[in-house]
Amino acid sequence: MTAQHPERPAIRISDADRERAAQRLHTALSEGRITVSELEERITVVYAARFESDLVPPLADLPQDQAQAPVASTPSGPPVVLRAGMSSLRRSGAWKVPPRLRVLSGVGSVVLDFCDADNPHPVVELELEVGAGSVRLILPDNATADVDGMAAVMGTVRCKVPAGPVPGAPHFVVHGRAGMGSVTVRRRYRFGSRHF
Repeated sequence: MTAQHPERPAIRISDADRERAAQRLHTALSEGRITVSELEERITVVYAARFESDLVPPLADLPQDQAQAPVASTPSGPPVVLRAGMSSLRRSGAWKVPPRLRVLSGVGSVVLDFCDADNPHPVVELELEVGAGSVRLILPDNATADVDGMAAVMGTVRCKVPAGPVPGAPHFVVHGRAGMGSVTVRRRYRFGSRHF
């Protein structure tokens, strides 16, 4: 009698995974690969998906470089939490980027500069809870950022980088809430040879 090994549980996906799959479908529509009615049908499947395997059928007949490649999974595990109550917090230079970050800012200011950071992750997830403070995310030149998951109550959310992921470039998925504060996602400023 042989022992039976339990099957590995299916991997659950995140909202960010669904958004990336939806973006691929919108790209396919703009290229004329699928019709509007097909987009609507497939988007319904994507947003109802719970597991990685659920995202395969709506993307299966699209080109390898666009949709047959596996959807980049949002990092799993608990996030690293950064808190700036009434003070300021800054990360810059060669700091090590975790796959998931949760930033809590009451009335303080937070600056996370990823330009020279050690970031081995293709996708970095940031959850922002901003009261009346400010958060600035400064990204490398080739990076992209999806801020569709941010809700601005009385605050502001500005993103000055492309939203769609690019192969080989880091992608940042930003979600959360800006109460009366501000969230800005941008590249670093260049004046001559100096960077800001």
